[in-house]
Amino acid sequence: MLDALTLDQLRTFVTVVDSGSFRSGAARLSRVQSAVSHAIANLEAELGLSLFDRSGHRPQLTGEGKALLANARDILLRVDAMRARARGLGEGVELELSLVVDTLFPIAKIGTALTAMRRDYPSVAIRLAVEPLGGPLTALLAGRSTLAVMAGENFRDPRVALEALCSIEVVAVAAADHPLAALTDGRAIGVAELADHLQIVQVDPTSLSKGRDFGVLSPQTSRVGSQDTKHAMILAGLGWGRLPLWQVERDLAEGRLVQLPAKDLGRQGRLHLEAYLAHRLDKPLGPAARAFSRALDQSSSPSL
Repeated sequence: MLDALTLDQLRTFVTVVDSGSFRSGAARLSRVQSAVSHAIANLEAELGLSLFDRSGHRPQLTGEGKALLANARDILLRVDAMRARARGLGEGVELELSLVVDTLFPIAKIGTALTAMRRDYPSVAIRLAVEPLGGPLTALLAGRSTLAVMAGENFRDPRVALEALCSIEVVAVAAADHPLAALTDGRAIGVAELADHLQIVQVDPTSLSKGRDFGVLSPQTSRVGSQDTKHAMILAGLGWGRLPLWQVERDLAEGRLVQLPAKDLGRQGRLHLEAYLAHRLDKPLGPAARAFSRALDQSSSPSL
């Protein structure tokens, strides 16, 4: 009966295949070879077929053995995952870590920190979203996320605790063939000159910035729904706008974009925004969230 199958038999089967022989499998399992042979024979009896052809110098998988090897691996993987998750639950580890990140923050640093967290808490699922402006704070307040990475000082709430991470440099840019690019001859570009051209502006998907504009200097605007779209439209020469330096550094170096030295947008058209890791005061962080927080703090350099 298949109900008599054991995990030990399946693990022995997979170990023998991976090690190449019964003898090597026994050594890897710290057992005598006869015990391994007996476990495989019992498994074959339960399945009613031969997993190995023993007629040669080394046992070779039969066609049936090859077909069932993937099933055995899958069962062991699921059992190991269940054990890891059970250990996590016993330690009070979260089932899921939900995180919303500001579009201005370099997502690669989030990936590095999540990878570090997963090494210690492999059973924790991850839910990650990237949202602009009021999105991260709204997600926290609505309970859609455990943690949020926020940029700048425009969104605050007394129910939310903040931990400073690093500085994000935002620069005003235009395509190399845009009319504003011809004005970057060492002098500052005035606000009147910027206002003569279309500005590409990121839309806030929340109501937190209702009635307010951040850094909008031109009466001519194209409002877009994502930072990638904003980047693409500026590259296409549609208009000018501000983007994080980490996103456009290569474009600037290779001449596709030029930086606009507009003092109205910060010194030399550069603005430094502080990035914060945020969480609700009434929602204490679990072990995985704390591990992610430590890893993100380590991966975030003083300046981006």
